[in-house]
Amino acid sequence: MLQIVIPLIVFLFPLAFSPGPGNLTFAGNGARFGYRATLPATAGYHIATWIVTVAIGLGAMRVIATVPGLFEALRLAGAAYVIWLAWRFLRAGLARDQVTTRPIGFGDGVVLLLLNPKAYVIIALMFSQFLGTATDLALVLGIATVFTLNNLLAFTAWTVAGDRLLSAFRTEAHARQVNTAFGLALGGVAIWMAI
Repeated sequence: MLQIVIPLIVFLFPLAFSPGPGNLTFAGNGARFGYRATLPATAGYHIATWIVTVAIGLGAMRVIATVPGLFEALRLAGAAYVIWLAWRFLRAGLARDQVTTRPIGFGDGVVLLLLNPKAYVIIALMFSQFLGTATDLALVLGIATVFTLNNLLAFTAWTVAGDRLLSAFRTEAHARQVNTAFGLALGGVAIWMAI
């Protein structure tokens, strides 16, 4: 396992830090509610990440591939969920002063991972490169842990960046601009996911 850690991180780093549904959602949530309020969703997303990654490493992707249309349905459901998140951003103002909005929670983090086809593709690709055809439980657990920690680092960076962004834009007008930008970006990602 130790001999693949550095190549695995080099492989995963640009994938984890690139803008996608998860990163943009967490950056936007950090901007709206602050870093601390996003911690439950972060926990939900990354616990789900580790479990799904282990399952795929142990062969779940082969099972998913045998059910016609399952991956396509997952992709479309993920796009719909991201559009819903984008809509929430577009309707939001300065959320820290509003009582009607709330940060995404633990369950939202889990759903975001489960409906994120980018995650499934990256996980399957990662295992094809670093696991091969063998199903070594220790290696699967090690790869899943490195993958999850790398994602946690990326999501934390995006969430903190979002939180800092709100610090720079404390007025209602600026908050609407930030929320609109995140909403439009998430909408663009959802369209990309659907296509």
